[in-house]
Amino acid sequence: MKWKHKDLLGINLLSKEEIEYLLERGKYFREFLDCSPKKMKYGEGYCLVNFFLEPSTRTRVSFETAGRLLGMEVVNFTSEASSFQKGESLEDTAKTLSRMKFDVLVVRHHQSGVAEYLAQLLPLHVINAGDGMREHPTQALLDLLTLQRKFGYFQGLKVAIVGDILHSRVARSLTLGLKKLGAEVFFSGPPTLLPLAMEHLGAKIIFPVEEAVKGVDVIYLLRIQKERQEAGYFPSIREYAHFFGLKEKWLDRENSRPLIMHPGPVNRGVEIGYSFTEEDFSLIEEQVTCGVAVRMATLETLLQGEEQ
Repeated sequence: MKWKHKDLLGINLLSKEEIEYLLERGKYFREFLDCSPKKMKYGEGYCLVNFFLEPSTRTRVSFETAGRLLGMEVVNFTSEASSFQKGESLEDTAKTLSRMKFDVLVVRHHQSGVAEYLAQLLPLHVINAGDGMREHPTQALLDLLTLQRKFGYFQGLKVAIVGDILHSRVARSLTLGLKKLGAEVFFSGPPTLLPLAMEHLGAKIIFPVEEAVKGVDVIYLLRIQKERQEAGYFPSIREYAHFFGLKEKWLDRENSRPLIMHPGPVNRGVEIGYSFTEEDFSLIEEQVTCGVAVRMATLETLLQGEEQ
């Protein structure tokens, strides 16, 4: 398949075939991570800059790891030690990095649309690592790879996404990807964080949460952002944990338990119990490893597309 995109900005811009291609390459790199400690040469001669203006551990470190495993040179940009502190604008900073001849810029920003703006502004490849409440495409791809490795199919797969759907770029990107591949998606959570308008993504909204998780194959729990509590979307963290945190009874099935997923970081004792993340029905740790594989696949695809 000939890749036609300069950048990776959102799942909404990818076709089913393009998603499947990235997952196939992700599968290849996931197997590589299990069997070989050696670096590859796909990225030799290329340079990547992690341009993260929001805190991150998994996404930033996995992009750094992915780049290095491909043989790329990697630089991590931090706003605290940059000319942002002297009043330099986002545009001028990005242009400066571009003139340093980086080939790929991975950007995370709290404002929606920043990744698309930089992609139009700069000649290098831009990868959206999360922009405001808009999208987080590589998170969706790693989640899809995790599911593909576990189930081997998407058609008819049932996934319940529980929590703060309103503010979640993870929920948006994952739902778009699941629907394009034929899965069924259900939303549930506090009504204040789940307006009916969210159904435009293609998921079905179900209340209460106990009904939403009945008969599903996967329960995907979203991180509760504590700033949402201060905004008054729900009374307290304790109440959220009581009504919407993962319960053992949600998993009590005669035939098979649903698998659980979480994008991290996990608030133990809030959206998920303290011991659930290490259980055999949890895919949370596998998601982290698939994150490196998918980001290797994304970098390789963008760089090779450049050479075609």
